Amino acid sequence: MQNELLHELEQRGFINQTSNMDALNDALNNGQICAYVGSDPTADSLHVGHLVPVMMMRWFQKYGHKPIMLVGGATGRIGDPSGRDSGRPMMDEKTLAKNIAGLKKSYSKFLKFGRGKSDAIIVDNYEWMKNYSHLDFLAQFGADFTVPHMLSMESVKRRLENGMTFLEFNYMTFQAVDFLTLYKKYNCILQLCGADQWGNAIMGIELIRKKLGKEAFVLSTSLITDANGNKIGKSAGNAIWVNEDKLSPYDYYQYFRNTPDDLVEKFLKIFTEIPLKEIAKLAKLRDSELNEAKKRLAFAATEIAHGHDAAVTAEITAAALFGGAGDAANMPTATIKMAEPMGVLDFLCVAGMFSSKSEARRNVEQGGIQIDGQKITDPKTIIAPAKEFKVQKGKKVFLRVICK
Repeated sequence: MQNELLHELEQRGFINQTSNMDALNDALNNGQICAYVGSDPTADSLHVGHLVPVMMMRWFQKYGHKPIMLVGGATGRIGDPSGRDSGRPMMDEKTLAKNIAGLKKSYSKFLKFGRGKSDAIIVDNYEWMKNYSHLDFLAQFGADFTVPHMLSMESVKRRLENGMTFLEFNYMTFQAVDFLTLYKKYNCILQLCGADQWGNAIMGIELIRKKLGKEAFVLSTSLITDANGNKIGKSAGNAIWVNEDKLSPYDYYQYFRNTPDDLVEKFLKIFTEIPLKEIAKLAKLRDSELNEAKKRLAFAATEIAHGHDAAVTAEITAAALFGGAGDAANMPTATIKMAEPMGVLDFLCVAGMFSSKSEARRNVEQGGIQIDGQKITDPKTIIAPAKEFKVQKGKKVFLRVICK
């Protein structure tokens, strides 16, 4: 009999690959298991691209299983080559600590932490990796990884063409030791990961089999892409951040509200807990009626990440802005210093609407910018000081700019 949790995950489109579905199904039918998801502290927040395995872990917890959320204080010092064309910049200790704290904050939005049987815990792989000297690590694990096998990994083959460092080459061995350590310490038998981590995760179950003679499992999810088919991530420049100090709940809401029509059903299944029967009804909506499904998606996803009150506020703000009410006190806000007149391109960049003048110029010249309801098409326009401005980019992006 298929386990209820696996059936839920399968129906919602979470499952991409499993190392041994039948044995995992049996393990879940036999009682509570422990599973883990890992993320390196490359930023001080998760983004939507991270959330598929995290949401899957949320379902594991809802069905009574125990989550372990791993932050890679050690692997973050190396850099994962998976899906990358260049090495990751090294981070200092202060940045690492800040990013780890941010990841913990993100995880707490999606999971219940505590000391209960199914409460989640957070671990940092630096806790055990710092105890190995180079010689210790080689002595304990060097013979368990073969170079031909490591070279066969897609993440390695891609990087060999444009230069992969020995530092990065060690990444998969560290991740495998993480899985072994969690198996021994917590009886953690399952790793959940994105599809790009499949090879690294498989190395872990092979190491557990070699060292302990035990069976462990990997379950991977598909990657979320943007409208252009690009993986959503910080390095791609299209990250939709989870923590509100990096992206407002309103902007988070708007991201899901603007989901392409062909992804609405998929996103409803993955990013919300709306029952599948209701999702099936919403998925049948067409044309303008599909906007109702997008509103349900945006509200439910925002409610999970930011809470009910923030979702209500985002919904009201969107209704006010797009319903023609003009100004809404809860729209995203930027505070700038403006004592003298300022060129419109400088104004837009200082306010954070654009990261470069060339990008701002292009949007102005294409007629995509309005300030206080007036369309700006001349990049030489001068903005006179005022207490507050309402800036609009295109049809769906609004910013309240307060001047001091």
